[in-house]
Order: sequence, then C-alpha cells, then structure tokens
Amino acid sequence: MAELPNTTTDSTKVLWLEGCLPPLLAVIAGMVDVIGFLSLGLFTAHITGNLVMVTARLVRGQLPHVGQILAVPVFVIAVAALWWIAKARKKRGRSLTQPLLLIQFLLLTFALILSVIHSPTVDPPDRMSVVIAAIAVSSMACQFALLRLSLHGAPTSVMTGNLTNATLSLLDTLSGSQPLMENAAEQLRTALKIVGGFFAGCIAGAAAVSWLGNWCWSLPAALAGVAVALGRSRN
Repeated sequence: MAELPNTTTDSTKVLWLEGCLPPLLAVIAGMVDVIGFLSLGLFTAHITGNLVMVTARLVRGQLPHVGQILAVPVFVIAVAALWWIAKARKKRGRSLTQPLLLIQFLLLTFALILSVIHSPTVDPPDRMSVVIAAIAVSSMACQFALLRLSLHGAPTSVMTGNLTNATLSLLDTLSGSQPLMENAAEQLRTALKIVGGFFAGCIAGAAAVSWLGNWCWSLPAALAGVAVALGRSRN
C-alpha cells in the first residue's frame, strides 16, 4: 500500500521557509552589515554602498578602502561558487536551503575566529581586516543566492524595495478600493517583518560591536547556527 504524503509536515516546512526564515535572515543581514561597517569600514550586504564610498573617496582625492574595492568582485565570485556547488550537488529549489544556510553559518563562524585571533584594524585596514571583510561579504552573497535559488522571496538586506512594498501595500489596504498590488495585505505583513528584522539586527549588531569587541561576530554566527538547526529539524 502506497504511503500517503505527510501534509502536516509539508505545511510546517513551507511555513518555516516562507514565514519564519526570511525575517531571521533579515536580522542576520542587519547585524552583519552594521558590524562590517563599524569594525571593517565597508558594507558587507549593500554592495552598491561600497561603490558609492569608493567613488566618493576618489573624487575627494583619497585612496579607497581595499575592502570596499574588493567587495564587488568577491561578491560575484562567491555567488558564482555557490552556483557551481548547487550544480555539482545537483540540487535546486528548496533542497538548496539547508546547504546554503550551513555555508553561511560556517563563513560567519570563520569570520568570528579570525576576528578574535587577529584583532583586525580598520584605519588603516590591515591584511586580516580585508580577509574578514571578504568572508563577511561572501556570507551575504550566500544569503542572496539562497533567496534567489531557493526561497524566491523578498530580499532580506535591501530595505529600499521592502519599504516600497510596505508603503504601496499599506495604501492599497487602507484605500478600500480596487488594490493596485496583488495580495496587498500579505505583502504588507511580509515587508514589515523583514524591515523590522533588519532594523533589529542593525541595533543588535551596533550593540555587539560596542560591548563585545572582536567577539561581535558571535551574534550573527549564533543566529546563523539557529537557522541551520531549525531548518534541519524541519527536513
């Protein structure tokens, strides 16, 4: 007799992937971005921000931060490497979620270990600060790849799009007329959870730099570990 699919388990997994995981990733992204900015002098999640800072330094006749210059190629190489890993493992869609979460956790843990051992400097940046920055940028590349290849949801570290969705969805919800956006109420809830998660992560990341020093990376690494553990329990 054929075994019936476990619809309860499937629905729980979908709820985790679509409802709980993106806000958790937003918290991690907020932490990593603020910690990278305060302790390494660059944006680890907002690659365009590094382009702006490099351009501004050049216009002012200043030498750009090495980490800022390398952020773009490192991000591209990291995404390409993740694509290659997915191809090599012959995984796609939601089957990629757990491997990519694990890679992000390992990268953030590696950043923590190097930060504690070597105490990187920012101004001027030493070699180890550039290495840690590259690792942190790669961890965020992993999160972007996860969102594109597995979750197909809203970006967890680009708040401009999420704020746009939140504003338009809120206006559609309150207008009482024919909405301009599909599923406005659901999009509003999703956008608010991600924006709120990222903002909370920014606050926590800034506090971690102030209170934990070189151990500040322990906070996003721990949350990335939680994401891996929760994802494994729902497989």
